Amino acid sequence: MTALSDTRFAVVDTETTGLSTDDDVVLQLGVVVVRHDGKVEHEFVTYLRRRTWGFGHVGAFHVHGITRRQLRRGMKPTEALEMLNVMIGDCIFVAHNAKFDLGFLRADSARLGVPLKVNGPLCTLLLSRKLDPQRTMSHKLRDVAARYGKSTDRPHDALADAQLTAAVLPNLLAAHNITTLYDEAHHSRLCAEKFMMDGRHSGTGGGNHMILGGSTPSDSPILRRPDLLRSLIAYWH
Repeated sequence: MTALSDTRFAVVDTETTGLSTDDDVVLQLGVVVVRHDGKVEHEFVTYLRRRTWGFGHVGAFHVHGITRRQLRRGMKPTEALEMLNVMIGDCIFVAHNAKFDLGFLRADSARLGVPLKVNGPLCTLLLSRKLDPQRTMSHKLRDVAARYGKSTDRPHDALADAQLTAAVLPNLLAAHNITTLYDEAHHSRLCAEKFMMDGRHSGTGGGNHMILGGSTPSDSPILRRPDLLRSLIAYWH
């Protein structure tokens, strides 16, 4: 099994115009590449410069504070995605609420024809929630960070939030006693188990199969998202 000390993590955060991957887009992208102990190797941040933004402020300005003037200084979305691929290529993709960030990045990837090369993801939001099964605490990034003595003075800035997520990652890995890549896969809800036809669990070992499905064939994540299968295979190899 791959030891945690040999694993690199690409901690990613996005700022967007809203919450819908169909109607909204990424405004800012931040990436921090770290080791399991929090040692930072690389950082990257850019605004995304698109053709037009219409009138007024862009999206939820009261949240992110991003202006069109700032966006005009950014990279083209295709260039930003290509840079992201370079940075995350041999890393485990990490985000706080990975479903949100990865959803927007994959939507841009599909629209622009730039395939994403994602290993993972590992979600710090899910890791934090698993430590609090009764949901007695807040699991917003700033609140999780505060419990570990971390903070930022630039909330809703993509790089600052990626840095904050990277800062709490070692604490969450330690809290779950994650020491190998296999442990990470388990906490990412990836596992290999064997079951009998009647649903009885029969162990883990040789001959296991990974089973992903839904209540109907059209609900199967593999049929709906073939890129997910590619990501899973890349993760395990």
